[in-house]
Amino acid sequence: MSFTLHGLAVSGGIAIGQAHLMSHATLEVSHLFISPRLVDKEVARFEAALLRVREEFATLKGRLQHTSAEFGAFIDLHSMILSDPELAEVPKQLIRERRCNAEWALVQQMEILVAQFESFDDPYLRERSYDVRQVVERVIKELVGQPGRVSLRTGKGIREENLIVVAHDLSPADVIAYKEHHFAAFVTDVGGSTSHTAILARSLRIPAVLGLHNARQLIHDNEVLIVDGTRGVLIVNPDPRILEEYRLRKSQIELERIKLRRLKTAKSVTLDGVDIDLQANIELPGDVAAALDGGAEGIGLFRTEFIFLNRGDMPTEDEQFEAYRTVVKGMGGRPVTIRTFDLGSDKDLHPEKVQGERLQSNPALGLRAIRLSLAEPKMFQTQLRAILRASKYGKIKLLIPMLSQAHEIDQTLAAVERAKSSLRGERIPFDETIQVGAMIEIPAAALAVGLFLRRMHFLSIGTNDLIQYTLAIDRSDEEVAPLYDPLHPAVLMLLAHTMASAEKMYIPVSICGELAGDPTLTRLLLGMGLRQFSMHPAQILSVKQKIMQSNCAELAPIVRRLLRHEEPAKIREQLEKLNSCV
Repeated sequence: MSFTLHGLAVSGGIAIGQAHLMSHATLEVSHLFISPRLVDKEVARFEAALLRVREEFATLKGRLQHTSAEFGAFIDLHSMILSDPELAEVPKQLIRERRCNAEWALVQQMEILVAQFESFDDPYLRERSYDVRQVVERVIKELVGQPGRVSLRTGKGIREENLIVVAHDLSPADVIAYKEHHFAAFVTDVGGSTSHTAILARSLRIPAVLGLHNARQLIHDNEVLIVDGTRGVLIVNPDPRILEEYRLRKSQIELERIKLRRLKTAKSVTLDGVDIDLQANIELPGDVAAALDGGAEGIGLFRTEFIFLNRGDMPTEDEQFEAYRTVVKGMGGRPVTIRTFDLGSDKDLHPEKVQGERLQSNPALGLRAIRLSLAEPKMFQTQLRAILRASKYGKIKLLIPMLSQAHEIDQTLAAVERAKSSLRGERIPFDETIQVGAMIEIPAAALAVGLFLRRMHFLSIGTNDLIQYTLAIDRSDEEVAPLYDPLHPAVLMLLAHTMASAEKMYIPVSICGELAGDPTLTRLLLGMGLRQFSMHPAQILSVKQKIMQSNCAELAPIVRRLLRHEEPAKIREQLEKLNSCV
């Protein structure tokens, strides 16, 4: 029987193959009481399982020399989670205090940590709950004697490159192991667009659809599947007509990818000679290789949150400095925009706070990003000093997230001056002319953009949060996700107002949100005056192709007329004409 499932499109392309179901250990474990004389033995059993999983991670790490540095960072993250006292030590206390089995103690502690992660506002951080579950699942498998080794035993006549992995969830370690088998695609029941599974799929450039809810239960081994990673569609047992249609589309996509690679060294310039700056968003120092491979002219957004996660303490100034310097030197003189951390008061900075207290407020509107930085001046100074020190090694720009008030701007610039002064006092060199910019991601900031233009060197529009705040929609909430609309007239008005105001003041402005990497919106943004885009490295060549086929002089008046419409449906209709006729 043929049927279709819809999920989240997280990695584009089309794959056609046979289903390979990946089993996963259940985390619903029994609660057993342990005799007092066996408690020490139970603790030792738990420690032995931890050790075996650590050895497995070390083995995987050793096999990373032929793959992306990004994978190594994910294994490091899982290793850190495994070594965190909250998982490595607290379960042992539970075993001793409650005389319970190791599996039950571990899962009880996992649920506490998962609840903390899921309360976070930031989607990237919230989805780290999947990593906690994946790490715990591996330990559980060891405890019950079913270690989590990836197996891709194929039937006769089935080639590995024709396999489509169907799983409830996949860990980065699983995906790394699968990389050696060159599978066609994967689909999962859970996961979001910023989960590690999605990030890894994009870095591998294979189709993936996540958030299918019950695909693992509905699909059987060896059934024929079509994965449309662009539309977020999974077709099970397609009829011959649909199968032939997708085979044709798959061939066309593969030919297009080959053509796109030829653009890597081409200049990003429009038909009427306007140079467009295409930069990359990264989260890890290891992402530099992908940025360069994609033809990035710089790093438009280096999210520094990653180095703050899963630690019992804050990273030192030297640790941060090394991370920033690695990126700057890796980019070989190209500009690097480093955003100060975008964390909140509920993100491991004050672990002594009671979880219940965190739930009393909305973290999306609370003490986060620059608000937290200004509330924690010592921590902020540590990061500013590290960034300034790294500026000696290349062109760094400093980006401040979630500014909305004039006094926040003034306090931030004063903090930067204090960091500079302290480095001068210690005779530590840095770039005295480092530029400081503001992220425009709150409607108030976009409407009162003059406050920023008079004080900052550049602007970067964070469209993900700007849309979320403008439309009062949590984009990670499946109940309201369909309402998340980048073409809402209010959103377009804020973008147009920000770019036009910056142009009048000769202040550079970029977009670093998901809009920048969507080729269907490239001409719209060009017509609005955008000249610098920053996106995931895998999206750069597609956007560059669209730019090279566009004429800014012709686009500008058309886009001005398009922006007068108040109905999103009408705007979409005009956008389709814009993409097909110009």
